[in-house]
Amino acid sequence: MSRSIAKPAVEPQPGAAEARGFELVVIGASAGGIEVLNVLLGALPASFAPAVMIVMHLPPDSPSYLVHAFAHRCVLPVLEPDAGEPIMPGRIHVAPPGYHMLVEVDRTVALSTDAAVRFSRPSIDVLFESAAPVYGERLLAILLSGANDDGAEGLKHVQARGGATWVQVPDSASSPEMPRAAIERSAADHIYSPETMARRLAALPGAF
Repeated sequence: MSRSIAKPAVEPQPGAAEARGFELVVIGASAGGIEVLNVLLGALPASFAPAVMIVMHLPPDSPSYLVHAFAHRCVLPVLEPDAGEPIMPGRIHVAPPGYHMLVEVDRTVALSTDAAVRFSRPSIDVLFESAAPVYGERLLAILLSGANDDGAEGLKHVQARGGATWVQVPDSASSPEMPRAAIERSAADHIYSPETMARRLAALPGAF
């Protein structure tokens, strides 16, 4: 039986990784994640410097409503990128349904119809693993609510390249399996509630 991981009684202080500037924030979410994404994106100021890339598990045969939904809650531009499009600072890039979204070495977006990973396309692991060697220590990866273990291995890749990893407190997630899997694999540098994560994210220093 999986153990529950409680929210820390005292909010942890930011470490050196949070004090530095990030150039890219990658976020993975599945079941129950849209509500948390609304909290995070709604907290971002217009001056937010890093680029943001989001993978949300969606049925591959249905049109995405995420760009429209997030745009109503976020002051930053929200877009569904095309292949080859530059990853732009201060922009929210949302993976289209049915495509893996990856980071190319020239910091452009790649879209792939390769096989699903952990039953998902887009896959969180695929995004995280492709971004890690390109952005290194200037990468922040965030894993939210979800019902499988997608993202846990990707977070390990981010850590191995010097990037930072945040994971939602499982007890605050509608589907705690995904954040719990990451924590059990020691892939979380910090474990935050959605509200604390939103404050930390909005307070990040500029990337440059």
